[in-house]
Amino acid sequence: MSAAARTAAIRINARAGVVIAMAAFLGIVAFFWPFLVAPGKFGSNYAPPLIFGVLLVIVLCVVISEIAEGGINSKALAMLGVLSAVNAAIRPLGAGTAGIETVFFILVLAGRVYGPGFGFTLGCTSLFASALITGGVGPWMPYQMFGCAFVGMLAGFLPRSSGRREILMLAVYGSVSGYLFGFLLNLSFWPFSLDPNSSIAYLPGLPFTEQFHRYLAFDLATSLGWDTGRAVTNFVCITLAGPAVLTTFRRAARKARFQAPVRFDPAPPPIGGKSAAGGNGGSS
Repeated sequence: MSAAARTAAIRINARAGVVIAMAAFLGIVAFFWPFLVAPGKFGSNYAPPLIFGVLLVIVLCVVISEIAEGGINSKALAMLGVLSAVNAAIRPLGAGTAGIETVFFILVLAGRVYGPGFGFTLGCTSLFASALITGGVGPWMPYQMFGCAFVGMLAGFLPRSSGRREILMLAVYGSVSGYLFGFLLNLSFWPFSLDPNSSIAYLPGLPFTEQFHRYLAFDLATSLGWDTGRAVTNFVCITLAGPAVLTTFRRAARKARFQAPVRFDPAPPPIGGKSAAGGNGGSS
């Protein structure tokens, strides 16, 4: 068993992999529905809530299936609870002001150490807990949960590295994921946020290239500064605190031994050839 497999807190079995793949496909449809759904197929006021609701159900089913299948043990569940609480507690420190998002820092590092299954689940649970604490429950929450889940999962699939090269790789990944997260999340409200007469507004029926050009202009005009703040925050946090946090996470993983095999040793023979029940027998 490799070192990465030994530190993985949650196993992704074949069934969970299929469920995650289905969630990924649904997520692509949910994010890019303005470019995929032809006008008239669904009412524009009803299609997004339907997709959001189904996406939320699928994401939660992934977490439940991992727990029910036995892919997560009590130690991994405890670690998941602690990190979810920490992420939910530190997220209001940034609260998205000027694009500063502190939720990705622990998410990327935990996904790197504890594996893609743990990163995916942590993205779901930490965003859900944060939404409950800050009152951020709304139709955007499934988008945020899905985006953060895949940020944490993809961190677990990054190539092997160590030392400064690993920190630089994670910092660059954190920056890129910050931009991509903002790029995708804007799709959740772009079709409803502008006057249809605007040159950067969503206009049903346009060809894909023209529609995508409108969205790029919208993203650059309204979100580039915020996404840059998120990317810089991720890069700085991972560069400065990443080495210490990675060391702490890996030490905890070695002590927890999430994937240690369970062995049952045979019972030792009774002392003196006598059973415990008959050892005190004799005449009085």
